[in-house]
Amino acid sequence: MKVKSMKEYQALLKKQPMRGSKYNAVPTEVAGIRFATKKEAEFYELLLAKKKAGEIKYILRQVPFDLPGHYDNGKVIRHYVDFAVCMPDGTFEFFEVKGRDLPLGKMKRLQVEDLYDIKIHLVR
Repeated sequence: MKVKSMKEYQALLKKQPMRGSKYNAVPTEVAGIRFATKKEAEFYELLLAKKKAGEIKYILRQVPFDLPGHYDNGKVIRHYVDFAVCMPDGTFEFFEVKGRDLPLGKMKRLQVEDLYDIKIHLVR
């Protein structure tokens, strides 16, 4: 389809319904940070409260872990853990917030746990 003018293009945009998230996730903002889901934002608020209470030192978001292999385009395969939390004793706990735990996510999580000798806690 060819569009002849900007006005025609804008009219076409108005006719098309906005497509929502694939799994009906509602993007939510907390403390100036945009989260992909409401559940993830709520968990972050819980972590902030624990940090304020002194139960944890600090919080890291979207922590990448490299996995063996590469995609066809040469990019490294990575799995991102939603939160890495540093405890008062200096150890880390890892958390993933999931509404639906899909097979590919399970497989990558198990690979990360095996390769890096860590435990990723699933938050539902």
